[in-house]
Amino acid sequence: MLEVLRDVLHLTGAKEGCNNGNCGACSVILDGRLVNSCLVLGAELEGKSLETIEGIAEPDQLHPIQDAFLENAALQCGICTPGFIMAAKALLDQNPHPTEHEIRYWLAGNLCRCTGYDKIVRAVQDAGA
Repeated sequence: MLEVLRDVLHLTGAKEGCNNGNCGACSVILDGRLVNSCLVLGAELEGKSLETIEGIAEPDQLHPIQDAFLENAALQCGICTPGFIMAAKALLDQNPHPTEHEIRYWLAGNLCRCTGYDKIVRAVQDAGA
């Protein structure tokens, strides 16, 4: 699916990191479930609902999670950021007020090599507040 998103549909928000499902940089929401797009075949999209980072903001306004990431400086190089935001959205869609422990557990499938996780966790907490 990641190749379809990036190379065919030109939706380049989902990033190719590890390409084996370990880093979460390619996270998207498929039928309400957070998935690594590098592990799903493009043919499996037929008839499914897909949310990508490109579709969560309004044309003139960022999604509240995106605002929270900016306000908390929860990004640096940006490679992992779309995956973290999609993971956070999937969490907050299911649990609008998660504990710090729940946030850290939920985001365990997303890796950041630049910033560490405290600012990211605070951003998700603020977005859920």
